[in-house]
Amino acid sequence: MQVPIAYLAVLLIWSTTPLGIVWSSETINPTMAVLLRMLIAVILGSLIILITKIELPWHKQALRLYSFSALGIFGGMSFSYLAAVYLSSGILSLAFGLAPVFSAILATRILAEPKISTVRKLSMLLSFIGLALVCADKFSFKGDSLYGLFFVLTAVFLFSLSGVLVKSISLAIHPLSTTVGALIVSLPLFIGNWLLLDGSLDVSDWQLRSVWATIYLGVFGSLIGFFAYFFVLQKLTPSTVALITLVTPVIALSLGAVLNDEVITNKILLGAFLIILGLAIYHWGEQLINKLQIKRIIRGSH
Repeated sequence: MQVPIAYLAVLLIWSTTPLGIVWSSETINPTMAVLLRMLIAVILGSLIILITKIELPWHKQALRLYSFSALGIFGGMSFSYLAAVYLSSGILSLAFGLAPVFSAILATRILAEPKISTVRKLSMLLSFIGLALVCADKFSFKGDSLYGLFFVLTAVFLFSLSGVLVKSISLAIHPLSTTVGALIVSLPLFIGNWLLLDGSLDVSDWQLRSVWATIYLGVFGSLIGFFAYFFVLQKLTPSTVALITLVTPVIALSLGAVLNDEVITNKILLGAFLIILGLAIYHWGEQLINKLQIKRIIRGSH
């Protein structure tokens, strides 16, 4: 797979995934919808592994990698599906745009990375203000209205924690092996989650849109999406990959409005702008400041 194709695949799949989650959960219980999605991805991924004879190691180090990856898959997906009952696809995407911010905070604790600079702290604050604006019309902080916010932030936290823990393991294996191994480890958790929270298998209420959305998410959202992401992560710099989190919310908001009649208010637009601006400053603010300082020094020396 060529890098530009993989990059474009991740961008498009991540942009359409929130809408797919909302559609699949319309008539299928969220715990069943995400379980079916994982089953599809595991079956197809395992078949590809067998046909292509790609090595799928199960030694201790590989199992740790799969387990840490499974934390993000199970935690991120399960709570995202629960949040989809209360939130629009655009807001789901905007919330997941904050994953790099959560990751940075966790990395300073777990990986002993340098403390977060003042510029990055301000950018984080800007993004969280943007998220508050986006949610202002949706939440009264009473009753069920708070559940969606809790679920999506929990999903983002677990997804970010998983990414940081994965970085703590140095293991070079095929991106498809990482994807399939993590999916296999997470599958029993999805089964247990469905049995605990639902356990029913009544398909009489399932509508075609939900079924097709689930199939799409299983094939593209889980298998191809994760494979392309791990491939891109190996080939490109983190700052280049970070561009995905800036673009996907814009596309997701547009798709939600056009295909799902989701209302985009001025508050949502302003909040989305602040979130994306905050993420841009987080990734490139310090570099820009350093370049300006260097130019100022050079001018002053002449």
